[in-house]
Amino acid sequence: MFANNHHNDGHVAVWIPVSPGLQATLLKTDPDKFFMPPYVGVRGWVGIELDAVSDEELGFHLSEAWRLIAPRKTQSASGPTGSRAAYG
Repeated sequence: MFANNHHNDGHVAVWIPVSPGLQATLLKTDPDKFFMPPYVGVRGWVGIELDAVSDEELGFHLSEAWRLIAPRKTQSASGPTGSRAAYG
């Protein structure tokens, strides 16, 4: 999900799901890049500040988020999405 200063929170970001347990690690290790978004943060999603991430890193996070929530049938039809080390 793209958010452009949602309710004047100052974030121009994407909100994505991450693997269980990864949210706390991301929030703790890089709080300038990752934050807990409203509504979906309690379900393990993170916000990623777009001005704090490279295009390549953003692409990785988006691919992994898609892998977490896309139907398995769709995933198998599209082939592997790359490294899964950070997402489990």
